[in-house]
Amino acid sequence: MKAVIQRVSEASVIVDKEEVACINKGLLILLGIEEADSAEDIEWLSGKIARMRIFNDENEVMNKSLLDIDGEAIVVSQFTLHASTKKGNRPSYIKAAKPEIAIPLYEDFIFRFKKEIGKEIGTGVFGADMKVFLVNDGPVTIVIDSKCRN
Repeated sequence: MKAVIQRVSEASVIVDKEEVACINKGLLILLGIEEADSAEDIEWLSGKIARMRIFNDENEVMNKSLLDIDGEAIVVSQFTLHASTKKGNRPSYIKAAKPEIAIPLYEDFIFRFKKEIGKEIGTGVFGADMKVFLVNDGPVTIVIDSKCRN
C-alpha cells in the first residue's frame, strides 16, 4: 500500500461538477492499493499517518501530528501510485489491485483511519474521474510504502 500525504491548508474533491469532500487544515492522502496488500498494511499505514509529526508547533518546528492539531483529512484512491515505468513510455499498472480487491481494502482503510483520528473524513469516489484541489502547506509532501516499513 502506497500513500502520498500532503499537508494542506485546504483541499477538496469534485466529481461530475459536484464537491464530494472539502477540508481546511489537515491532510490530503492519495492511496494506492496493490494485490499483495492486507489488513496489516492498513493498520500500520493508518496509524503511521495519523501520528506522523508534520505540522508545526509554536516554534515553527514540525513536531505535531494530525491528532495533535485536531486536523481534517481526505482520502482519495489512486491506482497510478503503483505505476511501473521500467520500459517504454507508457506506465504499466500491473501491480495495482483490481477493483474487486481494491475497493474493500480502500473502504477498510477509511474505516480504520476514521478510528485512528476519532472523526469523520472526506473521501473521493473510487474509480471516478476526480478533480482534486489543494493548497499544499509548506509544501510538505511525504511518500510512504507499507512494504518498506522494516
